[in-house]
Amino acid sequence: MFSLSAAALILAFLITLLEMTEVVALVFALMGESGSIRHGALGAVAGVAVVGVIALGAGAALLAVPSEWLLVGAAVTLYAFGVFLFRSTRRSYHKAWYPSPAGPKGSASSSEQAVQFGGGFTVGVVEAVETVIVLISISAAGQGASAVVGAVAGGVVLVAIALVLHERVRRIKVPWLKLGATSMLFSFAVFWTGEALHVNWPYGDLCLLPLFAVFLLVVRRTVGYLEHESTIPVETNR
Repeated sequence: MFSLSAAALILAFLITLLEMTEVVALVFALMGESGSIRHGALGAVAGVAVVGVIALGAGAALLAVPSEWLLVGAAVTLYAFGVFLFRSTRRSYHKAWYPSPAGPKGSASSSEQAVQFGGGFTVGVVEAVETVIVLISISAAGQGASAVVGAVAGGVVLVAIALVLHERVRRIKVPWLKLGATSMLFSFAVFWTGEALHVNWPYGDLCLLPLFAVFLLVVRRTVGYLEHESTIPVETNR
């Protein structure tokens, strides 16, 4: 018979809810033209599952991995995904501003699906590691059952919230959705780069909000500038 600690359970619940909320937010942003969270969600689930399996089999070894290595690798990966998705974002705005004769809406290309899966997987891994570190610490204090129950409860609540919000997110226009996804990828990349360099971000993860706002402006202005430049007629010498 095991006993539960209310304090440990609440801590595990809140940590899981807060860390995994960032994963859900990015998965929603990565919906793209397919209008589906399937590939991003599968990537996130795979990332969390990988970390979970490693944590169950070798929790101490996971804690021994320098966090800087993980953060740098994740940041570089998201920079690459961000550049790729930026190109897709620009194409979406181009189609919205200069529409061609309407045709059937296709599903996301294989490359876009790869970005959705890869982005979800990367964020799932990093956020799951941060969550697992806290859960292992709680377990090491003799509250393993409370850590598991709290984490599962947090996951269930988050999935329920995601299912409720799913249909509303699908109504967002594709260019806006891709703009948000691109900005979010760059925001996470910069934030994790700072953490790898031991930057003391004020208010911790809340700094993602102003970073996201800055990248929304930068990406949107860059798309507008490039589209404007591409429509300027080239003068030829007569």
